[in-house]
Amino acid sequence: MEERNKVLGEKRRKKILNVLKASSDPHSGSMLARQMNVSRQAIVQDISLLKAKGEPIIATSRGYVYYEETNENQKFSRVIAVSHKFEETGNELYTLVDHGVTVRNVMVEHPVYGDLTGSLMIKNRLDVDAFLKKINQTGASLLSKLTAGVHLHTIEAETEQQLDKACQMLKDKGILLESSLD
Repeated sequence: MEERNKVLGEKRRKKILNVLKASSDPHSGSMLARQMNVSRQAIVQDISLLKAKGEPIIATSRGYVYYEETNENQKFSRVIAVSHKFEETGNELYTLVDHGVTVRNVMVEHPVYGDLTGSLMIKNRLDVDAFLKKINQTGASLLSKLTAGVHLHTIEAETEQQLDKACQMLKDKGILLESSLD
């Protein structure tokens, strides 16, 4: 029985990989659990095992994404330092995506744990709306609450000019910290 469960688990993990690789849209643990006819906890464990094997799976606020960087899809990226109040989160994110920028993550420095990073993969206004809705529905705090609003983002775009324009807009709005442009 144990050997059978091991084989079923491996088959399920291959199916999960195929689902994630076939789409750029996030897939929630609950949705994958329904598709695979297992509990959400089984999916969480499967994802952990796949990540441990080196699969580039990112857990975002909207679900799991397979994110493999390829040379043919090479994008420009940079890390920016920003600071704003909770209420300005939408303004910050809309500004970035409106300039064709993807917000890959958010990072803060915690006094005990060191650097904490949360995957975002926010690419467009629909993603921003879903992120803000999830924050409001769950009552969860932003990571930046730990650092009085100061945080970092890894952002990426097709061109350096998109990154430059987005950063200039954030600076004009008083969100981008000055040293990010140096």
